[in-house]
Amino acid sequence: MINYSKFVLDNGLRVIVNEDPSTPLVVVNVLYDVGARDEDSTKTGFAHLFEHLMFGGSLHIPDYDSPLQIAGGENNAFTTNDITNYYCQLPAENIETAFWLESDRMLSLAFSQESLDVQRKVVSEEFKENYTNQPYGDVWSLLRELTYKVHPYRWMTIGKELSHIEKAELEDVKKFFYKHYTPVNAVLSVAGNVTTEQVKELAIKWFGDIPPGNKYERNLPKEPEQKEHRVLEVERKVPVDALFKAWHSVEWNTPEYYAMDLLTDVLGSGKASRLYQSLVKEKKLFSKIDCYHTGSVDMGLVVIEGRLAKAVSFQEAEEAIDTELKKVKEELLSDMELEKLKNRVESALAFEDTSLRSRATDLAIFELRGDAGMINEVKDKYFAVTSSDIQSIARKIFREENSSSLRYKSEKKQKSEPEKEKND
Repeated sequence: MINYSKFVLDNGLRVIVNEDPSTPLVVVNVLYDVGARDEDSTKTGFAHLFEHLMFGGSLHIPDYDSPLQIAGGENNAFTTNDITNYYCQLPAENIETAFWLESDRMLSLAFSQESLDVQRKVVSEEFKENYTNQPYGDVWSLLRELTYKVHPYRWMTIGKELSHIEKAELEDVKKFFYKHYTPVNAVLSVAGNVTTEQVKELAIKWFGDIPPGNKYERNLPKEPEQKEHRVLEVERKVPVDALFKAWHSVEWNTPEYYAMDLLTDVLGSGKASRLYQSLVKEKKLFSKIDCYHTGSVDMGLVVIEGRLAKAVSFQEAEEAIDTELKKVKEELLSDMELEKLKNRVESALAFEDTSLRSRATDLAIFELRGDAGMINEVKDKYFAVTSSDIQSIARKIFREENSSSLRYKSEKKQKSEPEKEKND
């Protein structure tokens, strides 16, 4: 059980506090209700760009990192298709440094053409390094566009195409900031050696005067039900053929979501999983294989990805996967297999709860999505899942017409013509 308290400032900023006197540290986490799904389809990658811009200096603080390092702290951030999250971890006695830094960049960034140019270049290099020039780097770009036709999950967090970031204008960036990075669209969570009274005093002092902004009302297009199996085959300069199969799944935090999460663990979580045991260890059709889901708020994807063993065809690989999926659709999990799954979940949740950073982030995420108290309901939701529930969600998701296959083929090197024999 994670204890917490919460309050809301007059400007709409929600504040969550997890008191933990057992540690000398504190984590200050600011979560913004904006992700890649909230971008204009012609100007993608902005949420991720801001992950960089937010460290480039704010209205009164030209250098974000130096004051935090002096205070003995560290920081980082991450962006997904659904959210953007920033955190600082530092000694509890220096907590006010984090409040000062986070409040100033929420108030306003130090917008300048120079800062934008620098960060555009950084993101552009990241795009090239990780997605353009990396083996298998364009997989998620291809897979998202194959599986989503309407919903903005159809582009990656870093952006749909590099040109969107390269052409980002200062005025576009400002509009995006003032639309999303405001108190009414944020959650501040603090975990560690603090008291609620202390956090309340600091929150009012540093965040209370920031204008609330306008509440962002999300109105995204709903992805229509997929009616037929989609196939895309590409050739790239990669070491081996790879197969990526994806199915539309279910929305976050529904009873089906937790059944789906356990289902993906059964199939592809580690070397004890069904797919690994059958298709890697026994049949040797793949050199590696995994099954996971994207964990998206809106309808996400269940994905099976594997590197094919030498001389194995895509048809043979897909048929083998289909055979394993047929088993989970037709046969109930044994009580022992289900118990092992739930024990692993319980261990993972307990381990996560020991991390200040995880607690602060999770409390903010649950509050953003409805109520911080949901953090204490997760275990029960997993333990409520039955073998029948897992079979039912397998039947719902693993339908041929609901699937897409990305066949990622290794380019065959052209053999050079044999040298002509020299006449003696």
